[in-house]
Amino acid sequence: MNEFKLNQLDVGLRWFLAIFLFVLAMGVTVGLVYVSTTTDINPQGTVEHYVGSEVDDFDIPEKYPKSVDAMLLTTHTHIIAFALIFVLLGGLFYYNSIISATWKNVLMIEPLLATLVTFGSIWGIRFIHPAFSYLTILSGSLMYLSFYTMTTILLYDLIFKK
Repeated sequence: MNEFKLNQLDVGLRWFLAIFLFVLAMGVTVGLVYVSTTTDINPQGTVEHYVGSEVDDFDIPEKYPKSVDAMLLTTHTHIIAFALIFVLLGGLFYYNSIISATWKNVLMIEPLLATLVTFGSIWGIRFIHPAFSYLTILSGSLMYLSFYTMTTILLYDLIFKK
């Protein structure tokens, strides 16, 4: 059976998908910049973002602990948004002509699992122990690495591969 590949699409549809992927990558990158500015992408900054700043009795904290409502809103919106992003990206990635078999499946499934671990572990930071920040950073890094790897491969496949 001859399997369909993205690089076989009409040039207009290939460019449409490539521009979609570029715009999606810009949106995800802006989110990553936001994470960088609010947590400094380190364990201490991540803990402070969710648990709040440590202060003396008469000081005003720079950051307040996240309420359960704020945690629920963050978790809800991000899990839904990332699930949609990764189902679209994974659906396209399935038809790429560059990566196949095991690595294709790993790159399609990993970011969905990492989404659950990342946004589950922020609850661990807030309510169990600050050490969950290491899990948040690790799973978030894997999630973004998968996103950018798939996006780069797809853009190459759509724009340059004949």
